[in-house]
Amino acid sequence: MDSATFDPTRLQETRSPQVVAIVQARLGSTRFPRKVLQPIAGQPMLAWVVGRLMRCRRVQRVVVATTNEMRDRELVDYCHQRGWATYCGSEHDVLQRYLDAAAWSQAEVIVRITSDCPLIDPELVDDVVDRLLAMRGCDYVSNFHPERRYPRGLDCEAFWQQTLLRAAQLSDCTPRNREHVTLAIYENPHAFCLGEFSSDSDWSALRWTVDTQTDWQLVNAIGEWFGRDNFSWREVLSAYADNPHWLTLNNEILQHVA
Repeated sequence: MDSATFDPTRLQETRSPQVVAIVQARLGSTRFPRKVLQPIAGQPMLAWVVGRLMRCRRVQRVVVATTNEMRDRELVDYCHQRGWATYCGSEHDVLQRYLDAAAWSQAEVIVRITSDCPLIDPELVDDVVDRLLAMRGCDYVSNFHPERRYPRGLDCEAFWQQTLLRAAQLSDCTPRNREHVTLAIYENPHAFCLGEFSSDSDWSALRWTVDTQTDWQLVNAIGEWFGRDNFSWREVLSAYADNPHWLTLNNEILQHVA
């Protein structure tokens, strides 16, 4: 399809688009190196992320978008062993990595997920995609912008490939704009139609992402409590009643944004 004449609203009227979840992952994390292969209840964190995304009814394909650096060859080999689609691109220009992975995988709708979210919820992902497709002319939907109400670690963004192409045109070459893939979308609300999927209750104080060893201790405790990886985020909320100490495991961690 010619991108110059591509109209997402027409696509919505004729057929379901190709929805691809692209998971950014690398071994060179500065605060917690190799965290994506850190085991959670016996299996690597990345396996939790990919496995849970594969349960989404709206996602046709999951792609792990890693880097072309030599240190990430181990990650690529692991993905190939598991039979997962993998794309290698720039380490620091993550925006370009997403653009290239989307073109390679023929994604029409991109679901952006980071590999440090092992408790990503398939139902929530589907809800975000459904909201994007239901809103005529909508460019972008997330469950954390403009206000976070879900626990950190359930972050999901859905947008059209054409939306990301337009965002790239608005982004300068500063590391901030190239490392944070969708920054140009929600920082330019005049240029994009933005939607949101939010919660009636505010659970934003809970932190289920993995940026440090302390974060890992919490999600590993959650994984071991359930003994499986197919539980919902609401089940985790309920489990806090039996595990009140979870609230103190990583409550001192500040979110790393650089």
